[in-house]
Amino acid sequence: MPDKKPLQSSIIFYQTEDGRTRIQCRFENETIWLTQALIAELFQKDVRTVNEHLVNIFEEGELSREATIRKFWMVRREGKREVARDVEHYNLSAILAVGYRVRSPRGTQFRQWATARLSEYLVKGFTLDDERLKNPPGKGHADYFDELLERIRDIRSSERRVYLRVREIVESINGVNMERTNNA
Repeated sequence: MPDKKPLQSSIIFYQTEDGRTRIQCRFENETIWLTQALIAELFQKDVRTVNEHLVNIFEEGELSREATIRKFWMVRREGKREVARDVEHYNLSAILAVGYRVRSPRGTQFRQWATARLSEYLVKGFTLDDERLKNPPGKGHADYFDELLERIRDIRSSERRVYLRVREIVESINGVNMERTNNA
């Protein structure tokens, strides 16, 4: 059922590094919501192409419509009049899925960015948005800094195991050195 109440969401702007694309994104319930038109603008494709990819994503079972689509009551200008209607918005999972399917320079740029983040995660075991962590989001928005600190504390508490392992290695090296000294 569509939401016909004033939205308690945040509007954030995404701008590509080259500054050629700037998109107004709705951030609500810890996800981004975009219309098909905005997804098309993001990846510099026609809305029909985005629609085709979304149909395939749902038909192939990659995502479910129910989990990724939400209707928002919007007022927008159509010609000289303002019209209020339900407009389907797609969450971040759907946006990412389209991004992996579109063929465009912007789609390629997106895949390179996403692959770099995934590679960093696989190699290092983590990836961070340093700027977001340095600059708190403000009142009324989720701040994951405390969660990050707690996870770091938990990981650091396991350093005991690393210390014990290093100690075993040093003791074995000392044992080898002692044998060499005795044999000399």
